[in-house]
Amino acid sequence: KGAKGSSPSTVSKSGSQMTGSEKQRDTRMNNIIAAKAVSDVVRTSLGPRGMDKMIQDSNKKVLITNDGATILKQMEVVHPTARMLVEISKSQDIEAGDGTTSVVVIAGALLKACQNLLDKGIHASSISQGLQVALDKALEVIDEMSIPVDLNDRDSLIQNATTSLSSKVVSQNADILAPLAVDCVMKIIDKENDTNADLRDIFVGKVVGGTVDDTQMIDGCVLVDRKACISAGGPTKMENAKIGLIQFQLSAPKTDMESSVVVHEYTAMDRILKEEKKYIIKMIKTIVKSGCNVLLIQKSIMRDAVNDLALHFLAKKNILVVKDVERDTVDFVSRTTGLTPVASIEQFTEEKLGTAELVVDDRSCRSVRITGCPPQAEGRKTVSVLVRGSNQLIVDEAERSFHDALCVVRSLVKKRALVPGGAAVEMEVSQKLNLYSREIFGIDSYCVKAY
Repeated sequence: KGAKGSSPSTVSKSGSQMTGSEKQRDTRMNNIIAAKAVSDVVRTSLGPRGMDKMIQDSNKKVLITNDGATILKQMEVVHPTARMLVEISKSQDIEAGDGTTSVVVIAGALLKACQNLLDKGIHASSISQGLQVALDKALEVIDEMSIPVDLNDRDSLIQNATTSLSSKVVSQNADILAPLAVDCVMKIIDKENDTNADLRDIFVGKVVGGTVDDTQMIDGCVLVDRKACISAGGPTKMENAKIGLIQFQLSAPKTDMESSVVVHEYTAMDRILKEEKKYIIKMIKTIVKSGCNVLLIQKSIMRDAVNDLALHFLAKKNILVVKDVERDTVDFVSRTTGLTPVASIEQFTEEKLGTAELVVDDRSCRSVRITGCPPQAEGRKTVSVLVRGSNQLIVDEAERSFHDALCVVRSLVKKRALVPGGAAVEMEVSQKLNLYSREIFGIDSYCVKAY
């Protein structure tokens, strides 16, 4: 036990006391080891010869992928430094969409180089400063190597999208997915003026059935796993559609969940049914008065959004009804058709309706298609893609791969330049940095050479 007032000491595994500098070195070593462990996990999935990973989560759900962000997302990483690499991969996925494995592998290699520099006695702050010098020089080299790309050159864009798909499970379907990715992004941008593409204007739906080659683009929006209500004889196709979307129940008001109503005689029951019918007819009249002929009903977690009586009256008025529309698709449908979601029947007016040339129930892929929608503000459009596959594993991986291809095309819109592939950039940067390290002096020279 130390003397009174002295600072507590740290004991190493060998039993000897550690000084402050030794503790720092030991902590840095542990951090680097943890980060390299994460890097080594995804290293074998990198590149065209990379292997796919089969992951089973706590719910026994099996996932097959070689997407770095997806692999790391499924890992239960506890160490803070290892968590940082997971977050780096997530940030790369959000910003660039592709390269999620590469960024982790490169980070692990840089940390290994940093460890060698630390072992030579170079201070961590000096290493950080030297690596920044190397980074600035590397970016200069990459800019010098880059060549401009024309967004009107569709073949060049398709080749780049194909490159991102070449190492995926669905690589054999790249000739289908790559052109779709290019066409989708080109649909939602102004090639002359835009410097970014908002991928929220592209909806990707997944349907199990068929093959990946059956994946198709829809000029409008699609409600996946939804169908028109035909139980009451309602229509399944509507031309020149006036579309409304309600976020309330199209049924008689319900009591609280813990309340109950006791009816002692049939005359009282008859009055209740008449009032319910009267209440529903009043709501239907408001909907019909607005000119609506396609009604979308948002999914409710509490109770049925529409009852059979309401469906009967809507069918008599020849109104196409689609119920249980998911909340996360409401915003996309609103932007595509120009409608405004309505929270109460009093607000349901003609001004809240959207328009489309055609709404049709496509039973072959269990979806409702809305096409021929007006452009958004400033001429923007939205598109949808229906990803098909023989089973859920293939569909999920095809969707992830297609997202990567979309992000590659978006990156070309943001910075309209290309660099050679096949590690040509990395080799050129390595060679130029090696020469540059001989032109500078001091610790920076060691750091640049290690970079």
